[in-house]
Order: sequence, then C-alpha cells, then structure tokens
Amino acid sequence: MTKTAAGNFFEDFRLGQVLEHATPRTVTEGDQALYLALTGSRFALQSSDEFARALGLRRAPIDDLLAFHVVFGKTVPDISLNAVANLGYAAGVFRTLLYPGDTVTARSEVIGLKENANRQTGIVYVRSTGLNQRGETVVEYVRWVMVKKRNPEAEVPPPHVPSLPEAVEPDALVVPDGIRFDRFDRKLSGSPYAYDDYEIGERIDHRDGMTLEEAEHAMATRLYQNTARVHFDAWEQRESRFGRRLVYGGHVISLARALSFNGLGNAVKVAAINGGRHAAPFFAGDTLYAWSEIIGKAPAGNDVGALRLRTIATKDRPCADFPREDPAVVLELDYWVLVPR
Repeated sequence: MTKTAAGNFFEDFRLGQVLEHATPRTVTEGDQALYLALTGSRFALQSSDEFARALGLRRAPIDDLLAFHVVFGKTVPDISLNAVANLGYAAGVFRTLLYPGDTVTARSEVIGLKENANRQTGIVYVRSTGLNQRGETVVEYVRWVMVKKRNPEAEVPPPHVPSLPEAVEPDALVVPDGIRFDRFDRKLSGSPYAYDDYEIGERIDHRDGMTLEEAEHAMATRLYQNTARVHFDAWEQRESRFGRRLVYGGHVISLARALSFNGLGNAVKVAAINGGRHAAPFFAGDTLYAWSEIIGKAPAGNDVGALRLRTIATKDRPCADFPREDPAVVLELDYWVLVPR
C-alpha cells in the first residue's frame, strides 16, 4: 500500500463534505518581501510600517492577495491536485487583516457538484475559509474547479449547482478596525486621486507591462505552497494540451493588481472579490498588461469609499484601446477596493 497522496478525484467529493486542510502557515516579513519582489506591488499600506501606523494600524499588514494565495494554496492538495482548470471565483470577502507573525489555517466545504457530459471530469464548487490563530476569518470565498475522474464509469451524486451572488453587497464590505483614512497621506502614497475623483464608467489604462520569467512564477507558486502539478512538473506537462507549465492564475491576478497601481495608487485595500475568470492560459515569457473600469461606487465610512472595479489583463498586447473580447485577454476580475475620500 502506498503512503503517498494522489489527491481527490471528482467521484471522491460529496455535497456538504468539510475538508480541514494542512498545513498551518505562519506568515512573516520575509513572505511579504518576497511577494513584493515577485509582483512589484507598490501600494503604500502594505509597503511601510510607518505609513500603516499613521493610519492607526500597528504595522503594515500582509498584502490581501498574498493572504488569499496562502489560503488557496492550502486547499490545492485536497481540492484541485487533479484539476484540469480553475474556472471561477465568487463571494470573496476579506475580513480580518493578516499581519507578520500570524498563523493561517484553512478549511473548505463542498457546496456543489456537477459531472460533465463526457464523464471524464466534473465541476466541484467549494467555499473556502482562511482563519488566523485566534479563529478569526481572514478571507472566505467560493471557487469552482474542473476535476478529473479517476474512473469515468464511477457513479456520482446528482448534480447540484449552488446559487451565487453576482457581487458582494457594499454593506458586507469590511473596513479594518481602527483604520483612519482621514490621516491618509496622498503624497507618500504616490497618487493624488481619491474616491470622489473616480466616476462610474471611467476606464483606466494602467500602461505598464510586466514580463514574467519561468523562475518567478515557479517561486511565487511555491511561496503560496500551491502544489498543483501543472505549475511545476515540466516533464509531465510536455504531454499536456499546451506542452508546457501553466502560470498559476492567482499569480496573474496579483500581477494585474500590481500593475493597477498606475492609476489606482490609493486603492490600498482589496475588500472583496465578486467574480473572475481566467480567459486564456498565461506562460513564462508572456508580458502582462492591464486596464480597469469603474463599475460601481459606494461610501464605506466618513473617510473611505469602495470602488467596484473590473480589471482586464492581456498578454503581449498593451491596453490603450481597452480590449474586452480578444484572444489576448487572459483575466477578467470583478472586485471591490477601499480608497480614501
């Protein structure tokens, strides 16, 4: 009998099943520094202890998307080790700030299952929750993933597709306790634009491009402890549809978020992920560009507002003409960010 884990296949999942994921992870200043090195993110709140303290926080928090990736990585061995593709996200809310020294654990509940017509694969819907050492929720989200079947003839439960919201409602967004956006220094943050300077329907070309190297995407995915074979095993991937390793789609989200600094430099906090899709694969050597559209606004306090953004990322194509339906599009992400008023 083997002692190694092959991961779960579609027929191993059951509706209502709760998975407690290994391994607890204490995040550190080193993780934050490496994340900045791999993404180029420049948002002031996560870059400077002094900036964060001026706003009333005890120090610079861990980047929201790094927290998301750490939680996501823990779910991979149980949910998507045998995945064909990660298909989408919904109902993602960032709740408690994560700080260096905090320890993250994660669990997931299976909330939907649907076998595909070819009986080779099926779609698994899960709600995943990341917790700190005090049991406080750091982030929770729904994702759905296409997973291989071990045996195409295996019987599976009747299909159940969960009803998911189009977006997180503004009143469900969480402004961190104690933060004082009235103390926000827009000179130090690198952008003069506040909440009231943005209009619904406005489109922003983030201009800058970022070419991703092979070592960078592999290192980033290791940082997240994401063990999916499609990102690491070049030998195995020679026989795949693309003949090479794929870049983890979540890291593409991080790169697009980093690029959005040019035009959205004061959008220092990701509050929620409403939905997203990876429209095409991204590979080492590709260059990422991004643009964003303001699709919603909501006050979130006297000194802070929430912008709902749709960010589109492309590969090897600048975004000056705002492409939407285009083979170059690799990511479409709908999310809320907090901006000082």
